[in-house]
Amino acid sequence: MKTLIEKCKDVVEDLYHSYDASHDFDHIQRVLKNAEEILLHEPSADRELVIIAVLLHDVEDIKYQTEDGPKITDILHNVGANEQLIEKVVACIESVSFNGGNSKEITSIEGAIVRDADRLDAIGAIGIARAFAFGGARGRKLYDKNEAAREQMSAQAYRTKKTATVTHFYEKLLLLKDLMVTEAGKRLAQQRHDYMIEFLQQLEEEIGE
Repeated sequence: MKTLIEKCKDVVEDLYHSYDASHDFDHIQRVLKNAEEILLHEPSADRELVIIAVLLHDVEDIKYQTEDGPKITDILHNVGANEQLIEKVVACIESVSFNGGNSKEITSIEGAIVRDADRLDAIGAIGIARAFAFGGARGRKLYDKNEAAREQMSAQAYRTKKTATVTHFYEKLLLLKDLMVTEAGKRLAQQRHDYMIEFLQQLEEEIGE
């Protein structure tokens, strides 16, 4: 008999393959890898809860959501999860999104692990690749020297303004290192952050004046 984790994976794999390359199932697998690494340093955390939350965390992402799209709670009910687990999974996922710096408060170590694991995949070499993949999928400019990064914005403004991809680094990606919660997440984020700084310096040199 399949576990809840296996059942959830079976349900969402095809869904994520319909997303663009920045949020496809490869992204989910990388976040799972990050979560497993953090879990090694957080032995008190509920691994099943973390893994299920990672698998489902982008199901209702507003960037890909449709009126008739699947719902997290429906998926969990259909695979046989109990109400307590469903409530915990939903709570974990609700605190993941950056939303222009308007993230919801983390309520558990599991939520912290899921958020850190997801945000690690938004920075470093893979974060750079994902940012440009998403920007390309949405028809955004690579960079715009005349565009100022916003320091404060509402969640709606963050989602709706089509900023250039390099601007997105300054509005989100370069901020994530200092928003990590777990000690392992902080440690893993530092190297990836430093790599993005080097990339942006090289990009600036190549673009020139």
